[in-house]
Amino acid sequence: MPTPTSIYQLKITLNDSKPPIWRRILVPDSISLHQLHTILQIVMGWEGYHLHQFIIDDEYYGDPEDDEMGDMKNEKRYRLNQFVRRKGFKFIYEYDFGDSWEHIILVEAILPIQKGAQYPICLEGKRACPPEDVGGVWGYEEFLEVISNPKHPEHEEMLEWVGEDFDPEFFDIEDANLGLRQFASRARMK
Repeated sequence: MPTPTSIYQLKITLNDSKPPIWRRILVPDSISLHQLHTILQIVMGWEGYHLHQFIIDDEYYGDPEDDEMGDMKNEKRYRLNQFVRRKGFKFIYEYDFGDSWEHIILVEAILPIQKGAQYPICLEGKRACPPEDVGGVWGYEEFLEVISNPKHPEHEEMLEWVGEDFDPEFFDIEDANLGLRQFASRARMK
């Protein structure tokens, strides 16, 4: 990764989630979109099973091998600082085209690099990531109704599928930051 010149504070919000599911992170300005994809997977809690894309200024960026239309630009060739020019800049990260988890990414601040600080880092977040393959935002709402109602006919089946300890209000920031430290360690090795 090229040497960063600044740090971006990003707020990632899962579009249409009510109440909002979001994360706030600090990332070097020089990371590739591909690296940002991995960071987003870690902090949101996704497993990386599905296709994804970034939509920036009406252009699509992702893995060209997954591009059936032939109009996707290779995310490995583009760095975040090629797009972000100011605080307030927004773009979209979509994960799982079937469930269509659309994330709004807002550049909240452009900050100087703090000597000795490690990046990326998650500063805060709210609520658990929905389970993979739950059916998008609307499927997740239905899922939450089912697991909160012991009389629902699918209650036991859903709890078995997701795990008895699923808490929609809990975001494990320590786990997210452990994943980010492991990612940063692997990224430096390359």
